[in-house]
Amino acid sequence: ITHSIVPKDFHKMDHHPRIRFGGRECTQPYDMSVLNVSAMSFGSLSKNAVLALNAGAKIGGFAHNTGEGGLSPYHLEPGGDVIWQIGTGYFGARTEDGNFSDDAFQKNATRASVKMIEIKLSQGAKPGHGGILPAKKNTPEIAAIRLVKPGTTVFSPPFHSAFSTPIELLQFVQKLRKLSGGKPVGFKLCVGRKSEFLSICKAMVQLGIYPDFITVDGGEGGTGAAPPEFTNFVGMPLLDALAFVDNALRGFGIRQEMKLIASGKILTGFHMVRAMALGADTCNSARAMMMALGCIQALECNKNTCPTGVATQDPYFMKGLVVEDKKVRVANYHKNTVESFVELLGASGIGHPDEINRTHVYRRVFMNLVKTYEEIYPTIPEGCLLDGGDVPFDYEEYLKRASAQSFEVTA
Repeated sequence: ITHSIVPKDFHKMDHHPRIRFGGRECTQPYDMSVLNVSAMSFGSLSKNAVLALNAGAKIGGFAHNTGEGGLSPYHLEPGGDVIWQIGTGYFGARTEDGNFSDDAFQKNATRASVKMIEIKLSQGAKPGHGGILPAKKNTPEIAAIRLVKPGTTVFSPPFHSAFSTPIELLQFVQKLRKLSGGKPVGFKLCVGRKSEFLSICKAMVQLGIYPDFITVDGGEGGTGAAPPEFTNFVGMPLLDALAFVDNALRGFGIRQEMKLIASGKILTGFHMVRAMALGADTCNSARAMMMALGCIQALECNKNTCPTGVATQDPYFMKGLVVEDKKVRVANYHKNTVESFVELLGASGIGHPDEINRTHVYRRVFMNLVKTYEEIYPTIPEGCLLDGGDVPFDYEEYLKRASAQSFEVTA
């Protein structure tokens, strides 16, 4: 990061900066911390892990993403702010046959603790794969929360049934915003085909419907339950994806309509700085939050034998995770990381996170060559991807293949 000869006084800076989420159609905006708990489901995580994460969020004043496994009592009991994620299985918001249920969704979405809704399109750990909850982890309690049959293997399809085109996706966003009472609604994706994201942008411009936020998940994200080939080789890395998404929104002249959240191996204050330099407004962390809980990366996540009690439903292992102890560690991790982030801003002469840009971070690209992010990921002109704009060469082919009517690549 580029430091300044005239740095800011850290002691006079806001040590807990917050960013407002909520666009023109949102009637219940949310002021969110710059660092929050990324999506991890109850069922994948133990109830003690969820309780500790949410209690830590309550102490530290940050948000806790439920993951796609539904909204459990353990997300609500401590009183921390919640981002409810809706995945392809529509857990907690589904009919008996697995389709989306307006009534079930509205019942949970209007709860006071639920501050935002996130539609999961894909995740960095296994984009395009879907998910599995093994039968041995599908207890009667988890089944009741997810609205599925207990003791069965539960699949999250790799695609949604509530929509199938960019236009339908945005109409679904608008529908959820209305059903939730005007709360911020956005979607999460790991970028794959660039033309598909440009298709969504075209649909935004065509309809005038915008998500309140987009969560960009890096392909380097992981979980012990994901297929190694997907974890290692599928999905665009976070920094490249952030720069692309930020540029695409600018190119269509709609960047100001929504916020960007970055997730994918964000562990430190500097990781936050570099993500924000490339366009993120806030950051999510799963891995580091799990480590604050005591995760040792034993890779037992899908076997119900997690030795630290983080990713298991076995009471024997679960009792090793003491909520009263771990909630403080989660809150401390958040506090110290955000303060480190703010200190870095101050050293760079930056007074607020929204002042960070691509000129503030350097990367060594060769033995004797250092470049700024602006040189590596050049910002494209505002509105250049609209009809009649001067389209940058790197975007021409992707733009030609993008259509608001379909995710299928056009010739």
